[in-house]
Amino acid sequence: MLTPPSDLVESVPIKLALVIPNYNHSAAIAQTLAELAQFNLPCYLIDDGSNDETRYLLQSLAQTYPWVTLLLHPYNRGKGAAVMTGLRRAYRDGFSHALQVDADGQHNLADIPAMLARAQAKPDALISGKPEYDESVPKGRLYGRYLTHFWVWVETLSFDIQDSMCGFRVYPLAATERLLCQQALTERMDFDIEILVKLYWQGVEILFQPTKVIYPEGGVSHFQAVADNVRITKLHTKLFFGMLKRLPWLLKRKSQQQAVQTSDCSSATQSTSATHWSGMKERGSYWGIKLLAESYRFGGHWLCRAIMYPVICYFFLTGKVTREASLDFLRRVQILEPQHPKLNQPVGWRDSLNHFLAFGNAALDRIDAWCDRIQLSQVDFPDRQVLAEQLESGKGAVLLVSHLGNLELCRAISIHQRKVKVNVMVLTSHAENFNKVLKQLNPDSTLNLIQVTELNPATSMLLQQKIEDGELVVIAGDRTSSNTQGRVMYAPFMGQDAAFPQGPFILAGLLDCPVFLMFCLREQGRYRVHLERFAETLKGPRAGRMDRLQQAVNRYSERLEYFARCEPLQWFNFFDFWRKDSELQRAPSHLVQPNPLPTTSESSPIPEQDHKTDRTQHS
Repeated sequence: MLTPPSDLVESVPIKLALVIPNYNHSAAIAQTLAELAQFNLPCYLIDDGSNDETRYLLQSLAQTYPWVTLLLHPYNRGKGAAVMTGLRRAYRDGFSHALQVDADGQHNLADIPAMLARAQAKPDALISGKPEYDESVPKGRLYGRYLTHFWVWVETLSFDIQDSMCGFRVYPLAATERLLCQQALTERMDFDIEILVKLYWQGVEILFQPTKVIYPEGGVSHFQAVADNVRITKLHTKLFFGMLKRLPWLLKRKSQQQAVQTSDCSSATQSTSATHWSGMKERGSYWGIKLLAESYRFGGHWLCRAIMYPVICYFFLTGKVTREASLDFLRRVQILEPQHPKLNQPVGWRDSLNHFLAFGNAALDRIDAWCDRIQLSQVDFPDRQVLAEQLESGKGAVLLVSHLGNLELCRAISIHQRKVKVNVMVLTSHAENFNKVLKQLNPDSTLNLIQVTELNPATSMLLQQKIEDGELVVIAGDRTSSNTQGRVMYAPFMGQDAAFPQGPFILAGLLDCPVFLMFCLREQGRYRVHLERFAETLKGPRAGRMDRLQQAVNRYSERLEYFARCEPLQWFNFFDFWRKDSELQRAPSHLVQPNPLPTTSESSPIPEQDHKTDRTQHS
């Protein structure tokens, strides 16, 4: 018998049997049973109405291996029916757990000890394999799985189920039997999805064990591309409406999980809301964002938008901290603009949801721009000549930007022209998943990245050379960094002092060149670039240096507020912007709550700066 590692076991014995459904799998079943013999586990082998050749083979194998019990279906009922037959028989025979193994040789049976160790440590949980595919996987099946994963995340309001289609699982039989007694589940290929979602709905914890999965050459698959995809589509429709009925309970469960996580974080740090934004980990898995990108590749902007909206709604429903930050900002705008045409009276959850949706739309517009589907001619830039004249002088300039609007779109469109070089300070540790997928859509999206972690002489010399070569240096000035505590300046913003970093303004002074403000906002269905001269230079004598910095920060804050009040739904700082710098906790990212959305750019000023450093054209 197997002996799980001692550090994983809580001295809770489990009694386990194998369950193997089989329908006309004659090529690999003998080898599968031969490899399973070493584990000395009772096995229920279900013949799901196989042909005569396979039926005779299974009868022979059952006689060869005394630990195999052969169960017969007189006709083919489907994989789900075969698995349920095995699970229910194992439960009636007194087993506490059942390990489902497919008969086609796809599963790596060497991972069984690790899966049983997880089951021994967590006997009430369902342990599922998390497939790691090699090149043998059919691409159509692979992308189809990602689409199913997305809908399962929607149906559970959670990313807890990392894979819903792997048939390599350890079932806790008591909980499974309760479900099967209460509900009639589907009996075909959609069974694996349905039982996992419904066990999750019943409160069963789902844990995952990475496992290699191969598609053997010449292997037989009974997945019917049309019929089974129709079944799965119908299942997801049913599960979606089932989720709506359970919505209050699922939200309560999510809230309780977040409360536990927050409590765990508090034992090491102060509350999550006091954590600095740059210490937060982006939310949303790589494969979830990859699914959106593939949807964009095959169906364009509108298919991607249709898939994205449920995701945004999920983040809105479950992101309490970021939702409250959104409402706080919008209410501040309404105090200053009581009759704002883009906000309800009073501001409520619908405004915050629109705020989240605007963020998602901006992200899709960035993808459109990087894939050259939005042209520079579609962006209004009335003051373009002002910047062009500066560059014609042979000397570059600094562009002070922010996380208001969609300046990334302007940068992405311009890169296709390759006439003017633009260097954007970047903190690449945030938005890593989004940037990774964006690079696959367009490798130009990460051209000439310069990651800045500290302002040192080498950085200054590098950027000074860029200015002398007639290039642009872009710096975001609206976010403090995780290591700028004490190096901030406070300025009035939306009726209350907010912390702004010193770094961007110090760097602009060191570069001794003209400084411009730039905002790119969506107005009346089109993007419009607002450019205005900020200063001929921020350099000056040492005497009065702090006063000059304060004046520059005050002016930046004033212009940022003006444009934010004009377009409040395009303010993409989803955190408490007014929290005092001294109150923030710069905690390690694994100890804190995640950001609200799979972000497209997370920036902090010098020493940690915004987005990627690239080349773009603004003239």
